[in-house]
Amino acid sequence: MQAGAALAPSPAAATEGAAERLPDTEAKVRCLESFLAASDASAFPQRIETHMSWVLVGRTQVLKLKKPVVYPPVDYSSVEARECNARRELRLNRRLAPDVYLGLLALQWHGGMLSAVPEAYLLPGRQTVDWAVVMRRLPQARMLDEVIRRNGLGPADLEALAATLAAFYQGAVRAAVDEGEYVARLRHGIALSTRMLERAGSALPRAHEACQAMNEALSLHEGLLRARAAAGRLVEGHGDLRAEHVCLVDPPAVFDALEFDARLGEVDPFDELCFLGLECDMAGNPSVGPLLCARMAPALDDAPPPALLRLYTAKNALMRARLSVAHLMEPDPRHPEKWLPQASRYLKRALLALSDI
Repeated sequence: MQAGAALAPSPAAATEGAAERLPDTEAKVRCLESFLAASDASAFPQRIETHMSWVLVGRTQVLKLKKPVVYPPVDYSSVEARECNARRELRLNRRLAPDVYLGLLALQWHGGMLSAVPEAYLLPGRQTVDWAVVMRRLPQARMLDEVIRRNGLGPADLEALAATLAAFYQGAVRAAVDEGEYVARLRHGIALSTRMLERAGSALPRAHEACQAMNEALSLHEGLLRARAAAGRLVEGHGDLRAEHVCLVDPPAVFDALEFDARLGEVDPFDELCFLGLECDMAGNPSVGPLLCARMAPALDDAPPPALLRLYTAKNALMRARLSVAHLMEPDPRHPEKWLPQASRYLKRALLALSDI
């Protein structure tokens, strides 16, 4: 990273608690684009918008800027909250992708000008109005989901990924979650999925069946879940271990850890492995999850029963179905034709896992 890139604000500026009119989000995004163009030889960085962020993809670097949004319990309306989040994102992701997460970039405001400045070169006497996370760009062709779709996943890829994940879970901080709290969290997640999926009504005719079967399976195997927490098996994990968050470089990089709610990152490693296996299955390779679980058992000196693995798979499939339906509840959903068929596929996968419990 190098210092540079200043940009005047757009005419439409919004205040964030200051008397002076400060730059709005569009001005900040344009400033970051100018930074990438100047420092990264990027003619025109690609903009990607998510619910909570703007992601700017340059030639060799990627910048992520949180939006000043409020999605309870998340509140990013203040600069301080967004800075705290950026630092947490950096810390969590350096566990599994230390060479990818490069640092923080401050957006500084002075004399009517907005500048993007690496944290090491902060300029005194200027107001910091936002923060962006700076990442090294990873090759899209080596993302796990892309490799699976091309039928290019080999034994060496899986062995390298297993070694990376084993080292991570072996050294992970144990999560201080007792058995009652652990079960309560899982029940809460299933209840959220049930409420959201029921809103789809007749569009998802098997949603009620899947949710009812999930609740019955959780009650039947609650003892297995309690035993996991009681044995200290829960860790501060990745929190969103999807195939699109794994890049098969050397060594593999696992990025985009869930940072906005610490509780969602307190997980059973085999829950995360089942989630990754589910996502690889949906991408076209159902063997990844079982192979990783088999490889991880001796590495973690842990062999959870098959019923628990199927329970985790079903729970994750219901959650992904819920998130698919949630897209349709947005005021202006992108790709609306995609979400119900996707939710239906996840429900089918949940029912398949539950049928074997």
